Amino acid sequence: MPELHAGGRHWEVAAGSNLLDALRAEGIAIPYSCRAGSCHACLVRCSSGELLDERPEALDAARRAEGWRLACQCRVVEDCAVEVFDPQRDGLPATVAELDWPAADILRLRLCLQPQRPLRYRAGQHLVLWLGEVARPYSLASLPGAEPWLEFHIACQAPGAFCDAARQLRVGDELRLGELRGGALHYDPEWQERPLLLMASGTGLAPLWGILRQALAGGHQGPIRLLHLVRTPAEHYLAAELAALAAAHPDLQVTLALPADLDAHLAQFRLVSRRSIALLCGQPASVERFARHLYLAGVPRGQTLADLFLSHA
Repeated sequence: MPELHAGGRHWEVAAGSNLLDALRAEGIAIPYSCRAGSCHACLVRCSSGELLDERPEALDAARRAEGWRLACQCRVVEDCAVEVFDPQRDGLPATVAELDWPAADILRLRLCLQPQRPLRYRAGQHLVLWLGEVARPYSLASLPGAEPWLEFHIACQAPGAFCDAARQLRVGDELRLGELRGGALHYDPEWQERPLLLMASGTGLAPLWGILRQALAGGHQGPIRLLHLVRTPAEHYLAAELAALAAAHPDLQVTLALPADLDAHLAQFRLVSRRSIALLCGQPASVERFARHLYLAGVPRGQTLADLFLSHA
């Protein structure tokens, strides 16, 4: 059996074992979320030996050349040594600039980098946030180039290590930022005259909030329809901001939906242009429902982009 070295320990694992599972089974602290190679929370650096990487394209060539791998996508096939991502050594320092609670269990967090400098990103991307030894990936809700902070919308309904720590944050506290990722969602200026369909559940609204404002700031000329699905009216945490945007932009239509009336709202999307671009984000069941309805309404699958938010306390 191959031998795995990590965290000052070494032990044998079954050939073909998933690296993330092998590390966690031994008690090595390594964060994870999506297990699909998208969030990059489980970054490790392979310092010797080779891993069977099932998604090499998930990391850019420069990161791979430095030995970085995603533990969730690698299998142990020979003796190897790995170093877990160290936020103090490998992460970017950031300070809490502002925070508020637009809904009882939703934290709007704004961070500034230390030293203060811009981070080049685009609307729809996400970052891994580290609070101590706990990390989670979150989509950016801020508008690139227009706001001096990085904004995140964090759902804190469920108890857990990250949510519990996030509730204790105060202005001036320091966090570390991990890998910046592209994600599936973005706005292409070439879509300027095409209809946009934006659908989100819960804090899946965060990346769409940035993308929507980017499209409007760029003079998007096609109609935009945004639907936000939550469990209770109080969870429509950007209702006022969305209403103000809709009032200022006649081609923007905003729908605030609850589960009981979702079918009626989706029925309004029965006839949509085949030129429409659909951007979907939220819990998997909601995104799947949105995507299925839009496909039946005539939106080609290749014109539907989706990010899934997986529950992880």
